[in-house]
Amino acid sequence: MLTKKKYSIKDMVKWTRWETASFLAHTAIVVILFHVLEFSFLHVPWTPVALVGTAVAFIIGFQNSAAYGRIWEARKIWGGIVNSSRTWGMKVKDMVTNEYASDKVNQEELDKHIKALIYRHIGWITSLRYAMREPRTWEVFSQHRTNKEWSDAICIPEVVQEQSKELSNYLSDEELKYVLSKKNKAAACLYLQSTHLRKLKEKGLIWEFSFLELENLLEEFFTLQGKSERIKNFPYPRQYATLSYYFVWMFLILIPFGLVPEFAEIGRKMTSRFPEIGQYFIWAAIPFCGIVSWIFHTMMRIGTVGENPFEGTANDVPISTISRGIEIDLRQLMGEENESIPDQFPQQYDVQM
Repeated sequence: MLTKKKYSIKDMVKWTRWETASFLAHTAIVVILFHVLEFSFLHVPWTPVALVGTAVAFIIGFQNSAAYGRIWEARKIWGGIVNSSRTWGMKVKDMVTNEYASDKVNQEELDKHIKALIYRHIGWITSLRYAMREPRTWEVFSQHRTNKEWSDAICIPEVVQEQSKELSNYLSDEELKYVLSKKNKAAACLYLQSTHLRKLKEKGLIWEFSFLELENLLEEFFTLQGKSERIKNFPYPRQYATLSYYFVWMFLILIPFGLVPEFAEIGRKMTSRFPEIGQYFIWAAIPFCGIVSWIFHTMMRIGTVGENPFEGTANDVPISTISRGIEIDLRQLMGEENESIPDQFPQQYDVQM
């Protein structure tokens, strides 16, 4: 979703080139039938076509507004995950101490607990981003020809890397086995976190008040996870998506039947003064109809690809980049060497994943 440069018209035309070709071909057929073969009955009054176009504009506007709302909400949720994750790292680092412990342990043992809590948190974020990338039946982005070209050209981390291998970097073998046995792996990581905190509280390595603070943060993580899952598992209402699709295509089919006769009439009026232009003016309907059709269809497609903000498209929330950024921050704050910390996922075609 986050790009370093604006989309160019060239990119948009390439993305919609097959539909644009069909719009031009459809209009050319109508012009040939109406002008060359003189099928004058192929005439739809422009007023009803304009009324349909007005209704379609409202529908597309509603769809785009709803899609943008879903994207923006998802971005705010993952922004909350970033902030809460940094808070988690800070509190774990400063709250796991010997201050209230009856049997004090050495600093190496404390660092071991701190590292386990922070690494397990990174495991939670990793599990969550993999869950958000799992396909749903209503996610149809990759089914479109030009969308599939994009999917084939990029490497979405959650697609090319195995989840179990990624989680093995942050969880012990026993924890990994437990997490992989659960359907909701992210929730399983948070359960492990709570169990670990309780054991530390019982040993006195976490003060009771600190325990409540960290438990409240786990509750916040559950809340943010649930909000993210709500967007993932509840699609844009199908009745609106389906009706929008059919109404737009109905309007796109009608446009040439309303505009071509109008261009023919304008050409006849121009013939007396500009005969050479007037007799061919009807052919100008082809690019004009193509542009109008392209605008309506492209706006519909923009709304469609924005309905599900976790598919890995160029317009989605870059949860892979956000997750890796959190990992880098937490591990650097723990004092790890930069050589041991993984690099950020590279941008592909100026797009963050």
